[in-house]
Amino acid sequence: MELHDLKLFMEVADHQSFTKAAAHSYLSQPSFSKAVKKIEAELNIELFDRSTRHVRLTDAGRIVYEQAQKAAASLAEIPVLLDDLMNVITGEIKIGIPPLIGTLFFPGIARRIQEKYPNVSLQLTERGAKLIGQLVETGQVDLGIVVLPADTSAFHVYPFITDEFVLYVHKNHPLAGRNAVRISELKDEQFILFSEEFTLHDYIKKVCINAGFTPEVSYQSSQWDLILELVSSEFGITLLPKSIYHKQNNPNIHIIPLSGPAVPWDLAMITKKGAYDSFALREVLKILKKDRS
Repeated sequence: MELHDLKLFMEVADHQSFTKAAAHSYLSQPSFSKAVKKIEAELNIELFDRSTRHVRLTDAGRIVYEQAQKAAASLAEIPVLLDDLMNVITGEIKIGIPPLIGTLFFPGIARRIQEKYPNVSLQLTERGAKLIGQLVETGQVDLGIVVLPADTSAFHVYPFITDEFVLYVHKNHPLAGRNAVRISELKDEQFILFSEEFTLHDYIKKVCINAGFTPEVSYQSSQWDLILELVSSEFGITLLPKSIYHKQNNPNIHIIPLSGPAVPWDLAMITKKGAYDSFALREVLKILKKDRS
């Protein structure tokens, strides 16, 4: 089984389409078909269910895909190891980060790293926090920034930033004049939340359930600025970290502190346990941990 064929197979799986994989890689579609058929013949299995509009991995295909990911991650470590051998702080660090965290903190992170290590390039992958852990675990990113709690059995966890949630409403909302609001007072409100792939979606629901009610969700989005636009248009209310307020300039948006037990937003950096951390990554972690102290 050749690595080239496995890479083409993974491209098809990622795009769920032979056509899209070919367009993305600037290779011919027959090249992908030939590679997949070659693997299927060698293993005597079917890798894809081709009966639907989008090709989907079979159970056997998922196993091959997961193992191919591990193999690709291991091979990707070779140049990193060689760079370390020469003790040169250079190379690329892949960082996985949720969009909201990226908006608030990534520019500052990038600036501090580039000032000290100008030969280190950063590759940013934005996904929901639920998916960031998976990307770190499979070696697709070197460092992830996630919302706590994190799986300490699988990751090294480094506390990073702490913030707190506040209520965001339209300036004409009946609660806008209040100095503070209890979560339980929001039981009849329409909530606008992040999509289900985001940790904040489950977290806000849990906060409301602990306050005695299940929130009525009117809209979901993967973009914080769209969520605030919906609040500004009086389609509902939302709970977001306080720090996001200083990143927006909509005059219709008003924030109100939450009374009662604090609703914290604790962020941490994670790296995979047992994985090789490049010298550059270790130095970057030092910078970020120093900022925390």
